[in-house]
Amino acid sequence: MNYLLSPSLLSADFTKLDREIKICEDNNVPYLHIDVMDGMFVPNISIGVPVVKSIRKITDLVLDVHLMIVKPERYIDAFAQAGADIINIHYEATEDCVPVLKKIKALGKKSAVTIKPKTSYKEVLSLAEYVDMFLVMSVEPGFGGQSFIESTLKNVEGLAEYKAKNGLNYDIEIDGGINLDNLTRPLDAGANVIVAGSAIFGKEDIANRIQQFNEVMSKYENK
Repeated sequence: MNYLLSPSLLSADFTKLDREIKICEDNNVPYLHIDVMDGMFVPNISIGVPVVKSIRKITDLVLDVHLMIVKPERYIDAFAQAGADIINIHYEATEDCVPVLKKIKALGKKSAVTIKPKTSYKEVLSLAEYVDMFLVMSVEPGFGGQSFIESTLKNVEGLAEYKAKNGLNYDIEIDGGINLDNLTRPLDAGANVIVAGSAIFGKEDIANRIQQFNEVMSKYENK
C-alpha cells in the first residue's frame, strides 16, 4: 500500500504560496490538498476555481481538491478544467453521489467521497465501486487548526475492513487535527493518505515537518 502525504494549502501562507509549494515539491510530497468552501455547506469561504487554475500553472503535484460545497455537481466541469486531479465531494452535500462520481471519472479524474465526523462509514459503502478514495473528516469541516476527533477512527477502521474483506483498492484519506503526536492513530486504523495543514505550514521549518511526517509514514510502507 502506498502512504501519501497531502499538505493542506488552507494553512499555507498565500503571500508565499509558490515558495511553499516548491518546498513540498523538493521534499517528495505527492499531493496538495485544496479545500474549496462556499459558506453554505460549511460556515467559511475559502478559494475557488481561479485559484486552483493558478496553482495548476506552477506545479505538477497531484491536486487533491476537496469540495465542501452544496450541490457540487454544478462545478465538476469547472474544477476538472482548472486542473484538479482528484475531485472529492461530500456525501452529505448532494442528493445522489453516483451520477456525480460517474461524471468525475468520465472526465478522466479520480473520484472521492467525504464523510463528516457524525456520518457513519456504513452510509457510503454502496459507493465503493464508484470511488478511488474515501475521505474521513476527523474534525467538523470548515476551519483549520481544530483538534482531532478520536471517535472518527471507527469510520477509518470500518472502511479498511470493508476494503480488505471485498478485495477493493480505494485509498482511505483522513483530514483534520492530524499532527506528529497522533499521526500513528489513523495509520494504525487503516488510513493511507494523510492531510495535514497547520502541523506542516504552521511551522517555521516546513521542510523538516514534511520529512518528519514522511519518516513515520515510511515505516508503514515497509510493513
